[in-house]
Amino acid sequence: MPLHTTDDGCRLAYEVSGPDEAPAVVLSNSLGTDHHLWDAQIGVLEPHYRVLRYDTRGHGASDVPSGDYTISRLGHDVLSLMDHVGMRRAHVCGISIGGLTALWLGVHAPDRVARLVLANTAARIGSEASWADRMRLVDADGTAALAEVTMTRWFTARFREASPLTVARTRATLLATSRAGYLGCCAALRDADLRADAARVRAETLVITGTHDVATPPADGAWLAGAIPGATLVELDAAHLSNVECATEFTERVEGGLR
Repeated sequence: MPLHTTDDGCRLAYEVSGPDEAPAVVLSNSLGTDHHLWDAQIGVLEPHYRVLRYDTRGHGASDVPSGDYTISRLGHDVLSLMDHVGMRRAHVCGISIGGLTALWLGVHAPDRVARLVLANTAARIGSEASWADRMRLVDADGTAALAEVTMTRWFTARFREASPLTVARTRATLLATSRAGYLGCCAALRDADLRADAARVRAETLVITGTHDVATPPADGAWLAGAIPGATLVELDAAHLSNVECATEFTERVEGGLR
């Protein structure tokens, strides 16, 4: 994957596919995953869109700056990548922390955002105490300390039984995620609270929730859809990684939302 260096010296791994003249779409991954999270969507989207997917800083092949990250920094990473590849304006689709990053862009860079897809996310994810607990655990024992329980949060028991290879690949990606990078993004989630800003979004917005999502429950998505003017809400029969567990329906909903 090519690398782009941001203003603070962080090299971000990214991939662009699809026709140069097509509408642009940015895909932003969740905590503990990388750009391969979107493998089920890319083949459907790239014939019709110019798709930019990337590894969030601290993840995958991107650099791992030390210290805490912020949601503002993650949002500026997207803008820097868009500038680098010549995307003046794009649809932005993100899941979990990627969805919170997309929401930040909708609030703070409205001229760069065409439409938003906010999947399995919230304006405020978790609590300061819950993130502090997780950070202590990962700081001590790495992502291996939470790999098993994370799979039960990301996927329903039904999916884990039916698709063990997909779950194993996702677990391996989590285990390969840098401890420092994971902690940096946990800090961004610990500190990010966009509840007072969500109503400022003016982009057409699709909010996707998962019926069985305990990380960002359906009520969080319903709140977002109610706060953002004109937003549409869709609930899928999935846990946290709905774009993997309900890949076909997720992609169909996203395509419809972008059209």
